[in-house]
Amino acid sequence: MANSSVLNFQIEGLSCASCVGRAERALQALPGVVSASVNLATSRANVDARDIEATSLVTALQTAGYPAVTQSARFSVEGLSCASCVGRAERGVSALAGVVEASVNLATSTASVTWLKEALSPDDIASAITQAGYPATPLDVQGPAPTVGHKREAEVDTLRRDTLIAAALTLPVFVIEMGGHFIPGMANLVAQTIGQQTSWMLQWVLATIVLLWPGRRFLREGFPALLRGAPEMNALVALGTSAAWLFSSVALFAPMLLPAGSRAVYFEAAAVIVTLILFGRWLEARAKAQTGSAIKSLLGLQPSVADVRRGGDWQEVSFTEIVEGDVVLVRPGARIAVDGEIVEGRSFVDESMVTGEPVPVDHHAGDAVIGGTVNGTGALEVRATAVGGDTVLAGIVRMVEQAQGAKLPIQAVVDQVVRWFVPAVLLAAGVTVLVWLIFGPTLGHALVAGVSVLIVACPCAMGLATPTSVMVGTGRAAELGVLFRKGSALQTLSQVKTIAFDKTGTLTMGRPELTDIAVADGHDEGAVLASVAAVEALSEHPISVAIVREANARGLTIPTASKFVSITGLGLRAQVDAKDVLIGADRLMDRESIALNHFANLAERWASEAKTPIFVAIDGAIAGVIAVADPIKPEAADLVSNLAQRDVQVAMITGDTVHTANAVARKLGIETVVAGVMPDGKADAVTDLKAGGMLAFVGDGINDAPALAAANVGVAVGTGTDVAIETADVVLMSGELSGVLRAVDISSKTMGNIRQNLFWAFAYNTALIPVAAGVLYPIWGILLSPMLAAGAMALSSVFVVSNALRLRRMGVGE
Repeated sequence: MANSSVLNFQIEGLSCASCVGRAERALQALPGVVSASVNLATSRANVDARDIEATSLVTALQTAGYPAVTQSARFSVEGLSCASCVGRAERGVSALAGVVEASVNLATSTASVTWLKEALSPDDIASAITQAGYPATPLDVQGPAPTVGHKREAEVDTLRRDTLIAAALTLPVFVIEMGGHFIPGMANLVAQTIGQQTSWMLQWVLATIVLLWPGRRFLREGFPALLRGAPEMNALVALGTSAAWLFSSVALFAPMLLPAGSRAVYFEAAAVIVTLILFGRWLEARAKAQTGSAIKSLLGLQPSVADVRRGGDWQEVSFTEIVEGDVVLVRPGARIAVDGEIVEGRSFVDESMVTGEPVPVDHHAGDAVIGGTVNGTGALEVRATAVGGDTVLAGIVRMVEQAQGAKLPIQAVVDQVVRWFVPAVLLAAGVTVLVWLIFGPTLGHALVAGVSVLIVACPCAMGLATPTSVMVGTGRAAELGVLFRKGSALQTLSQVKTIAFDKTGTLTMGRPELTDIAVADGHDEGAVLASVAAVEALSEHPISVAIVREANARGLTIPTASKFVSITGLGLRAQVDAKDVLIGADRLMDRESIALNHFANLAERWASEAKTPIFVAIDGAIAGVIAVADPIKPEAADLVSNLAQRDVQVAMITGDTVHTANAVARKLGIETVVAGVMPDGKADAVTDLKAGGMLAFVGDGINDAPALAAANVGVAVGTGTDVAIETADVVLMSGELSGVLRAVDISSKTMGNIRQNLFWAFAYNTALIPVAAGVLYPIWGILLSPMLAAGAMALSSVFVVSNALRLRRMGVGE
């Protein structure tokens, strides 16, 4: 917020006059706030401030307990061509009073902006970006924006057309002027046929058409940027090509204005520069279009039509006409059109597009299914529970788009460099020309060196280095069932030193299972289990459910129990087949004076293995003991081992008992254990562990919300329908622990790709600017041609985007 501004915006949490007073005092305490008033009836704050950022207002109100209401939206931005454009567009919108955060993405040609609600409108934001020189329009924040993909396709078509036109016009110029250097006798042929003057005139005509037709974009965008005092890539190209064209035109039409021996034309340089840069942009646009292939493929998963029951008949209707409650027929092999619940039929459903898991899942009546997944061989009738923008698929697309448009912390370094880079290049080009004018042989040498510096230093690659890798990396992650809800988590996760896991439901299956049973001599194992199941069937305790489930799985006939009694805190008692059956802990057996015999030692051993022993007595004598446990997930041990190989420490934080937690930890090889803590205690434990470095917490995303929020990176192990976990930075769609390793590897490989891109972009400019300026000429007589400079600049951008595209082939656990 610059100078003096009055902001009127919404805040939350106000319930009385004292709340108003506290909110006002929090605002008035900020340096730069002239006055602040809060209205309880309207829940609005009115702030008159000078030179204060909106983020300061947000932070102060958040700390006071009355958060400001913010609004976020994405905007399509035109005219972005390099990192300098991105910086100027961001500064243009950030200078708007009320803007909390703004991020412009060169790879997606979009801006993501957050502002104080009702202090501004989306049109205000778009206008500010447009006034900075980059026309902007709001995108629909409720759903995917396929228009972005259409714009990219149109951009590719336009660049292809302009490149071909420029090449056709440039080829004769290049052959006439440069052919003599490559084709013996070519120079004499031109001189003897059309003559030098006519040759130059023909070159002037063709080069002028190239600059004013396919190359007009550089002039149209570059010179206005110069006049605004905000030069960028187009300005560098416009300056370079115009300088070469203007010098050549003077040499052709007014040679007397040039010093003796300086008459030469560089029309071919101007035309070839435009052609090569257009060609580079064409290749770059094609590659950038591929970076969004994940979004395109996700959008393609949604069927356009579906069979819906209307009036007792099945009618084919458009996807957009389906409403909640409609019953949709899903034929064998077809994609499911909506999120819903199966009301009829049974089939295996391929959910790999959501979970990343290739094995189809068995579904029957009552089960939930996800739109976009593929039905197997059975027909299904599905009642729609979510349609349109409310489906899981639409949510995934929005998450991926948001992550792809995010700006990583590493980008801040690039922004600082790029902000001063173009002005520095202009200065370097000016100094180069001046030095060559003083010490060089001809004015032409000075022009060539200056133009080469302008062209070779265009910072396209710098601007593309980070966002293209982020786009491809997050897109590939989504295909593998890993959703980065926050783009910054892509970088933070690669820096994590410790990953802490919740136990129940994360490292373990999350529900008790009967694991062992031992019976006394004279008793049959099946008969004892059937009797126990008969009693447990009358209880709703999770352990009771596990025992009954095991009895059913074994095909046992469960008798009917009578005289059921629940003994609080100890166990159960009932009559089964005229026998007294007592089930419970050792304390219950002691109370009833029932000797445990050797079962006491067996129960102690099971307890050390994180199992819960349950004793069974029939007619007053011990009949056996059953062990129930929450089994460890099969992949948990391998995950811990693989993380250790990546130098990542593993910890476990759980509300379970210390004894059980340590037993699980021993089996998995986890050394750091925090047990017996409530949800808020988990958050405290995360905070303590963060003292040792960056930490990620992995939990179910619901009970573990405080810990997920407290961690540097919160990773939610969910299921396909669990994507709306607001406290997590990363969501693992499949619910499988292997997703953690996928997320870590994706983060590491994407950041490695970004570092490669940044090294290339910066090293390229650092090395070639001095060469273009002519530092090698006094030593080896090497002077970089503007044409070669243009080719090298185009190659740099294409290299960066192509390198990012390698992430599309990124595997898991490689």
